[in-house]
Amino acid sequence: MNKPSRLFDLPLYQSQTYPDLKIFNFKKDGVWQGYTALEFLDKVNAVSRGLLALGVKPNDKVGLISENRVEWNMLDFAIQQIGAVVVAVYPNISVSDYLFIFDDAEIKTCFVSNENLYDKIKTLQNDLPLLKNIYTIDVYPGIPCLNEVIHLGANTDQTQVDALKAAVDVNNLATLAYTSGTTGNPKGVMLSHKNIMADMYSSEYSFPVESYDRALTFLPVCHAYERLFHYVYIYKGVSIWFAQSMETIGEDMKEVKPHIFSAVPRVLEKVYEKIMAKGHELTGIKRKLFFWAIALGKKYDFDNRSPWYNFQLAIARKLIFSKWREAIGGEIKAISSGSAAIQQKLIRIYTAAGINIYEGYGLTEAAPCIAVNCFKRGMKLGTVGVPLINIDVKIADDGEILVKGDNVMQGYYKNQKATDEVLIDGWLHTGDIGTFVDGKYLKITDRKKEIFKTSGGKYIVPQYIESKLVESPLIEQIMVVGEGEKFPGAFVVPNYPNLLEWAKAEAPNLAILSKEAFLTDALVFAKLQDEITTYNVHFGNWEQIKKFAVIPNEFTIEGGELTPTLKFKRKFITAKYKEFYDKIFK
Repeated sequence: MNKPSRLFDLPLYQSQTYPDLKIFNFKKDGVWQGYTALEFLDKVNAVSRGLLALGVKPNDKVGLISENRVEWNMLDFAIQQIGAVVVAVYPNISVSDYLFIFDDAEIKTCFVSNENLYDKIKTLQNDLPLLKNIYTIDVYPGIPCLNEVIHLGANTDQTQVDALKAAVDVNNLATLAYTSGTTGNPKGVMLSHKNIMADMYSSEYSFPVESYDRALTFLPVCHAYERLFHYVYIYKGVSIWFAQSMETIGEDMKEVKPHIFSAVPRVLEKVYEKIMAKGHELTGIKRKLFFWAIALGKKYDFDNRSPWYNFQLAIARKLIFSKWREAIGGEIKAISSGSAAIQQKLIRIYTAAGINIYEGYGLTEAAPCIAVNCFKRGMKLGTVGVPLINIDVKIADDGEILVKGDNVMQGYYKNQKATDEVLIDGWLHTGDIGTFVDGKYLKITDRKKEIFKTSGGKYIVPQYIESKLVESPLIEQIMVVGEGEKFPGAFVVPNYPNLLEWAKAEAPNLAILSKEAFLTDALVFAKLQDEITTYNVHFGNWEQIKKFAVIPNEFTIEGGELTPTLKFKRKFITAKYKEFYDKIFK
């Protein structure tokens, strides 16, 4: 067939291009199994026939709330190919966000993965008069499920599906993706088949994988980032393997031996922390070699490595770093990192270990990928790489990053005012501040709306300061505060395990305290103060953190402090910890 132009053309394209490939693979009853593209398409068509029997019509909005699993992709294509619109929703958002999204999108039918989600959405049904049908993917006694929908369509003629499929234009709406805004209600990003396919073709050029390679997936596929990756994998003939859960990723990697997977920086940070914890347990020559390799990795540079450095690196890779690669299956070609900035230190160390990190940048409104560091087009530490092919990027006079291309969204659903604020003369105003390094590498410095001024009129760029301070092994999370105040302060979530190790060596009496007593002790506060003072040398005097408060609990999605894509809800956090804020500034 010709190159696919609509999203649901992708499985058919794979079936004709790589007919023997298992498109999706998953573990069931302890055994890995999978579907070829043709087997998968049979199931997709069965679901489409069921949707038609249920009364779903072109342009209807169908809710889909599930963690990663093959049925998510099945429903995704089944809904699209009859001309309906997929409303992909995170399984872990607030009740108020569910109510807003369901009402705004006018969702009549919804699929959820499990009984807990079913109960949650069922309790909202009285407040959502348009919501008629809720089905689970898993099977439970007395609860309507996906199998029943498939059974409903048993007598529906496939020609009805084919006719609707043929009528879908590339400019038709494929999905509504509600952004998890850090303030206010979510906004429904309208993405057409053309938008997402354009971004897929722009992205796939930079992917370092080939047909028949293996991709492990564990990030929520409702996120535009992971979802786009799935489409690229299908197009390139890369088999997709679903991790069983976030807890089994290590085991799954060893069994699948992936060539690629995508991750948010927090996942890579936690992997690194576990490796370092094991390193601290070593003794003698093994310990010395481990930390020698780490120190060497921290000095890694893409461009300027001496022959002596490369000689040492070859030894470190053979003796130490080879075990890192084995832990993730031993065949990795690249890990793609997105959604937030990753520490440069981690990129250096992972790359030194022979594990290439492809850091990228994008946003849902751009379907979502905009730029990436990749070996094909160039890598530059501290940047998010070169803009993807067929995507134009420029910097506005005020520093804002502007994007133009077929990948840019149609607008925000039912929100012309918000659309007009970000789509101006064909350019998407991203809300991010950036610059070009060496005339080609895009560098993100902050969110436009997150930059603030002190009372002295000095601009503070929180993300720049935060990304540096979080390099400290003693700081788990940090959020810079102080808009309109005399100086910037910070909420600091300490790295409790690392502080505990310090205490065991330097202040043993502290180590026996409860976590709460430990984190409020004056000596611990002083240690964190010393750490911040050390990092303050990287900033101008007006940017330096003068005072801080210790927040004992990690910022989480469940606690309301983070969006599902792990961005700070700054106003919420500031309000929640107002008492701490007042101690810093009053």
